[in-house]
Amino acid sequence: MSEYARRVDRIDPGRVAPVNCQDHRFRHADPSRVGRRWFLQECGVGLGAVALGQLLAEGGYAASPSSQVDPLSAKTPHFAPKAKNVIFLFMAGAPSHLELFDRKPKLAELDGTLPPPELLDGYRAAFINPNSRLLGPKFNFARHGESGAELSELLPHTAGIADDLCIVKSMTTDAFNHAPAQILMSTGSQQFGRPSLGAWTCYGLGNESRDLPGYVVFSSGKKGPSGGNANWGSGFLPTVYSGVQFRTGGEPVLYLSNPEGVDDALQRDSLDAISALNRMHLDEAGDPEIATRINSFEMAYRMQSSAPELMDLSSEPGHILDLYGAEPGKPSFANNALLARRLVERGVRFVQLFHEAWDQHGNLVNDLKANCADTDRACAALVTDLKQRGLLDETLVIWGGEFGRTPMVQGGDDGRDHHPNAFTMWLAGGGIRPGLTYGESDELGFGVAENPVHVHDLHATILHLLGFDHERLTYRFQGRDFRLTDVFGRVVTDLIA
Repeated sequence: MSEYARRVDRIDPGRVAPVNCQDHRFRHADPSRVGRRWFLQECGVGLGAVALGQLLAEGGYAASPSSQVDPLSAKTPHFAPKAKNVIFLFMAGAPSHLELFDRKPKLAELDGTLPPPELLDGYRAAFINPNSRLLGPKFNFARHGESGAELSELLPHTAGIADDLCIVKSMTTDAFNHAPAQILMSTGSQQFGRPSLGAWTCYGLGNESRDLPGYVVFSSGKKGPSGGNANWGSGFLPTVYSGVQFRTGGEPVLYLSNPEGVDDALQRDSLDAISALNRMHLDEAGDPEIATRINSFEMAYRMQSSAPELMDLSSEPGHILDLYGAEPGKPSFANNALLARRLVERGVRFVQLFHEAWDQHGNLVNDLKANCADTDRACAALVTDLKQRGLLDETLVIWGGEFGRTPMVQGGDDGRDHHPNAFTMWLAGGGIRPGLTYGESDELGFGVAENPVHVHDLHATILHLLGFDHERLTYRFQGRDFRLTDVFGRVVTDLIA
């Protein structure tokens, strides 16, 4: 037997994979001295190897062919998860916690006065002079539900679900400008190029839907988020884990439909031929981006029917449209919230709704009224709708922006600057303790006074709810293991039911 044939005969059967019969590795093998594995692998264009690989996979001795080609196939987390899906309602631009969630009587009392000098020691603001005068809250608060959560008069619908919410008043972050703060909230780093929370989720869990992407993004408000596509990118993870941005008008995804002259049969034949070539290349190169390409082509093909059906809100009953304030065919945050429910209902793992409208450096009163009118009803409806369908227990809903707003005034007497030291977010469902108000800011809403929760802590807690030890969910890149929380983060167990 030749040396090459002997090497082939020693192939570990657990690693056998179908290859092209013209593979250069076998081109000069002596046909009278080939090993039995070569025979099984090459005869019948690799059908023997396909059958063997399938049997080994069924017996648990090899990865299944589908998992080799489909990186989004469902995966098992480190431990039993409390949540299977995530909907992140990202209020980009940073809502004012002082007008919405964090009632501060002392701030109202000191309205128009200078802040205490010791409060501003070492403080760095984005735009205003830190010695700007204090600005009292502009709206009234009341307690709601059995939990007694204090909420602004601007949030009447959120008040109706107060007992389903876990309100965290002690959030803190490192960045005080929009793009880096949004990217930090989305990826765990202020630098571009890191995988987003949604990408890490799909990397760890895969996707349950065969007809829709694992990670879907919508954007509404005045413009897209300041951090751009980096908020839903895959960074150094394979690009199959990136978020796919859906549009709320026209085609759900750009270039999804066939060009003129291409019918279904021609498209299917073309895809089959391209897929065969890509699989041959994948066998030779082992590059995960080839698997991404195969997956993307097939997903786009299936989405040609699944995406239009998903986006057709006219199939929803009238009382559900009224619950959200949604109007079929009219782009809005309300429509996006209803679509988020439809997506998780179909097995999509991570849905992110960006609403870039909350950057009130001036015109605070009127803009907050408008923003809450656009979002409050739909956010509450989403939680209510998930709950009545039995989906809230397994769906983690997150609401919040990238930071808060200053207790000091900007823009005359009707605006607030960026503020990273203290802000509020809320969570619901997915293993979160309902009816809890956690943490506290100081009497002016300037800094955290009790139970601080950093963005890294939030990420660690989200991953824990999804069944992951945040220190063990890693990816090897440029010589070291990276993780969402980098070298930071702790699970905030008090938030978990």
